[in-house]
Amino acid sequence: MLRRLSLICLIFAATTMGALGQTYPAQSVKIIVAFSAGGSVDALARILADELGKKWNRQVIVENRPGGLGNIGTTAAARSAPDGYTLYLASSSIAINQTIAPIPGFDPTVDLEPIMLVAAAQDILIVPPNTPFHSAREVINFAKAHPKKLTYGTLGSSSSGNMAMAVFCQQNGDLKMTQVAYSQSSQLVTDVISGRVDLFFPTTGAHVGVVKSGKEKALGVPGPKRAEQLPDVPTFTEQGVKYPAATSWYALFAPKGTPGKIVNTINRGLTEILSAPSYISREKKLGYETIGGSPDRLRKYLSAEVERWRVIAKNPNFEGR
Repeated sequence: MLRRLSLICLIFAATTMGALGQTYPAQSVKIIVAFSAGGSVDALARILADELGKKWNRQVIVENRPGGLGNIGTTAAARSAPDGYTLYLASSSIAINQTIAPIPGFDPTVDLEPIMLVAAAQDILIVPPNTPFHSAREVINFAKAHPKKLTYGTLGSSSSGNMAMAVFCQQNGDLKMTQVAYSQSSQLVTDVISGRVDLFFPTTGAHVGVVKSGKEKALGVPGPKRAEQLPDVPTFTEQGVKYPAATSWYALFAPKGTPGKIVNTINRGLTEILSAPSYISREKKLGYETIGGSPDRLRKYLSAEVERWRVIAKNPNFEGR
């Protein structure tokens, strides 16, 4: 009798999970972002929420949970019910934090369900509009002559901006600069525009319009070609500046234990969205590059990124440990 009852329960559970995957989503969905509104992660999250909401005919909201170098939002997402109604749009900081600011007992490579590597964005070296610098090379020369005098704003030691500056400094003579950490991206941008900090190394995502308006000045971008949205900004290669072509990235996760059918449903929906001309147009205007792919691709990519940033953070001149 007991064996028969157990079999009935297993059949019911399998049937329920199957129906769940087919009918998902049956209610509103939340996307957690571990940073404040106005930043690059938030901007992309709102595009995805809008597109997914239209596709599913359900409300998809963005919930900002900033603080703790991104760990507050990560923890909130990881502890959410694994039912597909709480998702997490992470940036490359989730890989960086595993070395710089690990969450006790948490490993992003095993404690979250990967859904998709959504997009990447070029890093961009930003300075105030009234800066005396006209190129990235001038910044390097000044930093070599005046160690620690230049300040650069970040959203924390494990933020993509701090890691980008760490790479920039390491590859161009182990430059020494002073980090100024902010909790809100809006205040950081305000201080860059006013000249209270000398440098900022965000991604192009939320800064294309600000640079075009003249409120910020861009000195360079990585990669083999210039940013399509900012064709007047030279690459670091053009200036003889060392910097890898690697970009900041953004990926969607679900809490560990979220049924595979739901993960695959979200992945399929995103695949359709990412290939739509309307989405690609919106994304490009903000400087993002579509990636896409399977959950397994994201799983492998995340593991590689954790190791890559672990090596970078070992440099003794890195400000963050």
